[in-house]
Amino acid sequence: MTVDRGLDVVDFHLHFRIGADRTVSACEDAAGMHPGGEHERAVRAAGSAPYATRWRQAWGFPDPEPPAERWQDEADRWAEELRAVHVRRAVFVTGGGNDTLADVVDRHPDLLLGFAHHDPYGPGAAAELEHAVVERGLRGLKLFAPLLRGPLDDEALDPLWGTAQRLGVPVLIHIGHYGSAGGLSHGRYGGPDELARMARRFPELAVVVPHFGVQHVQDLFFAAWGCPNIHVDTSGSNQWVRWMPYKLTLEDLFRRCYETIGPHRIVFGSDSSWFPRGYVTRYLDDQLRICRELGLPDDHLRAIFAGNAERLLGLDD
Repeated sequence: MTVDRGLDVVDFHLHFRIGADRTVSACEDAAGMHPGGEHERAVRAAGSAPYATRWRQAWGFPDPEPPAERWQDEADRWAEELRAVHVRRAVFVTGGGNDTLADVVDRHPDLLLGFAHHDPYGPGAAAELEHAVVERGLRGLKLFAPLLRGPLDDEALDPLWGTAQRLGVPVLIHIGHYGSAGGLSHGRYGGPDELARMARRFPELAVVVPHFGVQHVQDLFFAAWGCPNIHVDTSGSNQWVRWMPYKLTLEDLFRRCYETIGPHRIVFGSDSSWFPRGYVTRYLDDQLRICRELGLPDDHLRAIFAGNAERLLGLDD
């Protein structure tokens, strides 16, 4: 089937799964934190299972299957999937450690890109980022702020932010609710105020916040007002809007982002992560439909769905 969306697509936000499905605990390990341990994670997962089932039914998604035993097979499957749905480039923001993800990217370098994802408070975090970018070819850094052991604006992280700024790579920082139903509602650290203070200290560092900032959408908009280096990514189902105390829709989010921070700081992402669902074309097509219904001109559509990501990733040189 030929897909003609009328523009190229560069997806800024996917996750690559390695071996047994340990997505949550792997991310917690990379953040240097283990909230509640395996028992609490199991309790949370069991309690949220009905929500997850209803969500998959509502969207028509099948149950996830385990990833392939060999990462090479999983990488090849993703490459085939992305080409089939006509996504030109895709960024895996997590994927089993920096060297493993770099190997995944190297398997299909014309299509796949990757971000470093490691404990920012760990010894040598800045050097690890330098190695991941310079030696292994990764294109940015991904962090889950609710899982951090300290604040984003702690001076201990300045060498890391300084390295990213010097290398010219973006940092993708998840703030707000972590995980779907049953996840962490917030963390001790990682609020938008910390994010804004850090972004002000490193004005040439491109900071990208996924999922429109989740429940912090208002504070994120004001942070972006004061910090022109803060961007927003659109990834995921954005089902969190249903839990806000006021009516909020995906169209509202796009409209407000477009009217405030503008088209050149909005970056498309799908948050695709598992098979047999594969690439979530519905997220892409819904977002593109909304932008067209809002009357965005073609050059702004190209910026949101490809050009901004290319600029942030250094692909437009």
